[in-house]
Amino acid sequence: MGILFPRLPDSGQPEQHLFSFTGAVAAHVALVALVATVVPTEELKKALRPMAVRLVEIQPELPKQAKPHEAPKPKRSLPPPPQQLLTSNTVSDAPAAFSVPPQPPAPVAAPISVAPTPAPVAITVARFDADYLHNPKPVYPHASRRLGEQGKVLLRVYVSAAGLAEKVEIKLSSSFARLDQAAEETVSRWRFVPAKRGEQAIAAWVQVPITFQLES
Repeated sequence: MGILFPRLPDSGQPEQHLFSFTGAVAAHVALVALVATVVPTEELKKALRPMAVRLVEIQPELPKQAKPHEAPKPKRSLPPPPQQLLTSNTVSDAPAAFSVPPQPPAPVAAPISVAPTPAPVAITVARFDADYLHNPKPVYPHASRRLGEQGKVLLRVYVSAAGLAEKVEIKLSSSFARLDQAAEETVSRWRFVPAKRGEQAIAAWVQVPITFQLES
């Protein structure tokens, strides 16, 4: 088995470099021969297993992106140190720096005049029992007398300022229609003394009771 040595070009270098290279090659050859004689052939084959080599493509290193400029964080300002209050036992006689202007006098309220309250005017009710009126008594119905009907009728009469009965209403019945009708027809023809407010005659309501009673 021959070993081919590369032919070095004649570059005019010193022979010392060539000798060093030749010696290194001879040392490697001797080491390989020694291993071949000492290590068995089978173990040497196992040791010299073919190695799988995978080429790894090295990606070119990308330039680092510059980080966005971050705004500087505001520094927290510390509260100012508490100021010491200077106390003094001396009282200053200097006048105050402010003054209160005098207030104008309060306006005097004008007296309130109260009109005197007029005295209440007396009101008199209408009357129907004056002797000079000559009002007739109701006629007792013959049928009611024969049947023994008797009772009391209460009428409500609206008397005008002239003393006439303008409206007659039955407020309380006698329980007999003939007696109620006789009382209503008689009172509607009566004359009255009108009600008065002071000296003035006014229209007003008045109640008139009529009693029907048989003689025992």
